[in-house]
Amino acid sequence: MKTSKRFACGVLPVVVVLLLTLMGQEGVMAAEDKEQELIAVLRSDAPPQDKAITCKRLAIYGTKDAVPALAALLPDKDLSSWARIALEVIPDPAADQALREAMDKVEGRLLVGVINSIGVRRDAQAVNRLITRLGDADAAVAGAAAVALGRIGGMPAAKALAQALDKAPQKVRSDVAEGCILCAEGLAAKGESAEAVRLYDAVRQADVPQQRRLEALRGAILARKADGLPLLLEHLKSADWDQCAIALAAARELGGPEVTTALAAELGRLSPERQPLLVLAIADRADAAVLPVIVQITGRRGAPVASRIVAAQALERLGDVSCVPVLVSAAAEDDAALSEAAKVSLLRLSDPKVNAAMVARLEKATGRERQVLIELAEARRIDQALPAIVRSMQDANAGVRGAAVQAVGELGGKDQVAGLVRLLLSTSNQAERENIAKALRKVSARGRADSVPHLLPLVESQDKALRVIGLQALVVAGGPQALAAVRSALEDRDAGIQDEAVRVLSGWPNSWPQDAEAGEALLALARSDRKMTHRLLGLRGYLQYVRGDDRLSAQDKVTKVRAVLPLIDRREEKRVAIAVLGTIPADGAMELLEEMVNDAAVTEEACSALLSLASDNTGGITKEQRREAVAMVLDKSKNDTTKKMAQDLLEKIR
Repeated sequence: MKTSKRFACGVLPVVVVLLLTLMGQEGVMAAEDKEQELIAVLRSDAPPQDKAITCKRLAIYGTKDAVPALAALLPDKDLSSWARIALEVIPDPAADQALREAMDKVEGRLLVGVINSIGVRRDAQAVNRLITRLGDADAAVAGAAAVALGRIGGMPAAKALAQALDKAPQKVRSDVAEGCILCAEGLAAKGESAEAVRLYDAVRQADVPQQRRLEALRGAILARKADGLPLLLEHLKSADWDQCAIALAAARELGGPEVTTALAAELGRLSPERQPLLVLAIADRADAAVLPVIVQITGRRGAPVASRIVAAQALERLGDVSCVPVLVSAAAEDDAALSEAAKVSLLRLSDPKVNAAMVARLEKATGRERQVLIELAEARRIDQALPAIVRSMQDANAGVRGAAVQAVGELGGKDQVAGLVRLLLSTSNQAERENIAKALRKVSARGRADSVPHLLPLVESQDKALRVIGLQALVVAGGPQALAAVRSALEDRDAGIQDEAVRVLSGWPNSWPQDAEAGEALLALARSDRKMTHRLLGLRGYLQYVRGDDRLSAQDKVTKVRAVLPLIDRREEKRVAIAVLGTIPADGAMELLEEMVNDAAVTEEACSALLSLASDNTGGITKEQRREAVAMVLDKSKNDTTKKMAQDLLEKIR
């Protein structure tokens, strides 16, 4: 089938691919029949717009048979470009011949189009005709011929373009230079590097626009291969920034590890401003010498720090386990930006061997380097480093100790609680105590009840600050033993310890069965004759405990809230009770809220809670009760938003 042959010719233009998509069911017709039908349209009296779309379709179906009909349209100012769409892709020499013959039949804009199509098809048989057009009086025609010759390439085209470069009128010279560059690219691709270099150099020395000279500079460097290195290095130092930018681009493309090494050697001869740019270019190269060079630059003390930062950043994507030593050393240096860049790269290195290398280095490191490794072990979650980190909590260096404590807080568990407690008991430094206390709370939360025996020495200490830290750790550990210790602290001789015990008790975790007695302790506190702040904290804590106790039924929760309502006088606690009731899908909760709606201090809060319950359609509250609650909100609320929500809900209930 001709269709299969058509598709086998190569990649189709985008417009053709789009047409294939759009044509849909037309593919069921035999390609030969479709082509004849389309040719008939071109030869008919159909309007131009119909012939235009027909030309586009022939880009799919067209063969040698369609060439005469398409060629006949090339002199047509309205349809010439449409005809060329098909002629450019028909895989038959007849299309080339038609375009060559058209060069003698059209002029001006139409001739430029025909020449462009010849260039697209790279028709070598058109070279002589195109050469004659290099001197055309129409600058657009001459320029199109130059570019087309460049696309076709070969020695005859190269010779003609080189001769025209200096002779061409100023308006055509840029196109001739473009043709030379295109031709040189083709020659270089075929291995004819010497001829390519001659063309590139001719353009570099010609009176042509700067952009063309820059394009030729890049080509001249690359075509010379390793011999292009001196030219590249020369322009890296150029006072002309555009030339330097081209040299940097070529530095990424010029192949060979020897080039990478030479570029690295050139770094010290560049200005400090350009060195980081060359480091970036080296990092983008693809040869075996790149990684060692970038590692060397990263560790080069005394070199401009900006270059070292760029190199350290590049190791994030280039690096492997071999980069760990130099990056750790850089991360331990005093320059904050360099240190951060090295840390980020170490954090993101994907080599699976990196963690083990860091652990091995940590065992031997000291000072700032040891601190950095601990910080990275924490960030990378390297559990294997924990033993060395725990030992580092006793380090003579304060920075190491602080990093170790923080890392233990992130990586440790119940086995580290006792060590942190001992550390607390051994220091009176306030900053260190705060850091240790933070870590202690974290590991106690993981160790839960197993942590409590190790925490008790703190709450039994004569040091008030340590007793406070102990109470704060007990609350996150939880469990009966911890609760008993906190309840005991409620009777401490120090009022400040009593206050802290009340505070931690009011936020006690609601876990069953480990903390089953916490609710009772909070209720007892709320009903006690202690000072008001203690009773209020106990009341609030109890209400929140009831709210979170999943063992209680909805009615049980209502009963417990109802029981403590007589203890509530202040608006703040009323709001807490309302918040709890608003989560209980039971008629009793709705009744209590309807009573509280009449309390002017909390009317709006009670209305919002009623709406929340009335929105619950899970069956705990009847439809009639929901409707009555919404009606009460509409009657009592003064908030326009609340009333609007109530009205909308009432419509849904109806």
